[in-house]
Amino acid sequence: MNHFQSFETLPGQHDKGMVILGDHAMNRLPERYGRLGLPESAFLRHIAYDIGIEGLTRRLCAQLGVPGVLGGFSRLLIDPNRGEDDPTLVMKISDGAIIPGNHPITREEWNYRIEAFHRPYHNAVSETIDRVANATGKAPLVLSLHSFTPAWKGVPRPWHAAVLWDSDHRAVRPLLDKLRADPDLLVGDNEPYDGALKGDTMYRHCMITGIPHALLEVRQDLIGDDTGIEEWATRLAPIFADMNADPALHAYSVHASRTGPY
Repeated sequence: MNHFQSFETLPGQHDKGMVILGDHAMNRLPERYGRLGLPESAFLRHIAYDIGIEGLTRRLCAQLGVPGVLGGFSRLLIDPNRGEDDPTLVMKISDGAIIPGNHPITREEWNYRIEAFHRPYHNAVSETIDRVANATGKAPLVLSLHSFTPAWKGVPRPWHAAVLWDSDHRAVRPLLDKLRADPDLLVGDNEPYDGALKGDTMYRHCMITGIPHALLEVRQDLIGDDTGIEEWATRLAPIFADMNADPALHAYSVHASRTGPY
């Protein structure tokens, strides 16, 4: 158990001013939890992790030469993209799958998962952002990568990608514009999810601190293999580089959250 890594920091040049995050990159569990009472097949599904995001994040960090942070544990254990006080932090059921290892759960176990997995990941995110900020003397540009299912409850999702955000539009507008410049892409704006979520990763590390940021979702069937990952990395790398070259995306400015006061 002591050897389980709650996160992985990807190497890169801190003075380039960018950080890429993959909250749900992995489907791993410490041995002590077995498979949380679920079949092995559950850990190949989106309920366990964001399919394709580990490979895409690694590829983009390497191509751009910037640091990144990957969550090292399955979201079924505890969700790093939720605040510590969020009732969905440890899910009892996900997309129809009951998670026996999460219900019932004691307060002691709940707190242990926060201390052993959730906090170390967020500490690594904070440390990486701080290193970049210290190396440049400016606000970093933080880009968070996720993926979504091609359909939900039998309803197809037509978007190839989506940009999620709260109220800070600085990195969102150029990202949307650059993606939508490709006539073959249908890109959602806060679809199929709304990006305003109190206590999530972007809220915690960027909204409160005034750091320019955006959360990009890519449809899972488009990055489900090496070919798709390479295609999207090739598409996104120049977009991210162009955004990173904009001085306006390296200034601190706190925006009020749509979720309520800080």
